[in-house]
Amino acid sequence: MIKDVTDLEVYQLGLELLKPLYILGNQLPTAHRRLKYQLTEAGEKIPPQIAEGFGKKKSPREFCRFLSMALGSSDEVITHIREVKIVASMYTRIPLESCDELIEKYKILSRKLNRLLSVWQKFD
Repeated sequence: MIKDVTDLEVYQLGLELLKPLYILGNQLPTAHRRLKYQLTEAGEKIPPQIAEGFGKKKSPREFCRFLSMALGSSDEVITHIREVKIVASMYTRIPLESCDELIEKYKILSRKLNRLLSVWQKFD
């Protein structure tokens, strides 16, 4: 039974993925600080969006709206990691494998968010 937002797997995963996202962002050269900011900002938005939506779960429409925003942020992170891969082709200190692994993990998060969203949309 889900009693708290911390019981939601998507919330837990969103938090777990922040550490590797920060590590990746910190490997970017200072010339790409804007990309680092966009990358981390998009990842940092996901858990609070889920939490805020969960707080409004009595309104399925509102919960779905926040889950949709979290899904959009997750997909945005994937795009920023793809941009990091382009930068990584010029800087050997950024391992491409780390980028690929993180993309896959955010794809999993996006799929899970999409499934949760689909379930809650049936209640609306």
